[in-house]
Amino acid sequence: MLGPLVNALVIVVCAFFGRFVVKGIPQRFEEMVKKSIGLSIVYVGIKGALDNQQVLLLIVSMVCGAIIGELLNIDRLMNRFGSWAEHKLKMSGGTFAQGFVSASILFCTGSMALVGSLQSGLTGNHETLFAKSILDGALSIVFAASMGLGVACAALPVLVYQGGIALGSFALKDMLSPDSIREMSAVGSLLIAAIGFNFLGAEIRVANLIPAIFIPWLYLALR
Repeated sequence: MLGPLVNALVIVVCAFFGRFVVKGIPQRFEEMVKKSIGLSIVYVGIKGALDNQQVLLLIVSMVCGAIIGELLNIDRLMNRFGSWAEHKLKMSGGTFAQGFVSASILFCTGSMALVGSLQSGLTGNHETLFAKSILDGALSIVFAASMGLGVACAALPVLVYQGGIALGSFALKDMLSPDSIREMSAVGSLLIAAIGFNFLGAEIRVANLIPAIFIPWLYLALR
């Protein structure tokens, strides 16, 4: 639970900082911070992916995962859910609700939240969620400066969502072999790198690659 707890705490602290200290951030600073975070995420993802010991399995997992993800169109489903939640909750009006909804959707529905939570529960490696904390913190400052402290309240759904995934995967860890955990984590790290590339201007539907994480477990279990 360390990763989800740190992520939630950073969101709260940075949101208060943005609300009471930062008066406005020039666009060029926001863009440069985004690029630097993107580069950092690429590094974290590639570093984790290098733990892979079965390159062919990783490639097959990515291809099969992409096909399954595109057939299910997970990216579209996640975006529809986000739009639905935003539409429903924005009915209350005001920037507080807008900040809460916008931040919650951004922080919870991304692939980094899912992959990082799985890694946190399965391997005890919190690097991905720590990297996500830096990203969420920077975005919290920007959002809270313009939309208020509703952004800080987004820490609660982040904690519940990511903590639930981490605890659930930890409970199922004994059902997975060390090889499965290693290869699943490597595929997940490659998805993290893809998120970083998106921050640098690429257009990869990372959500549609999420099924790839589970292909190594299926292959090794049936072998």
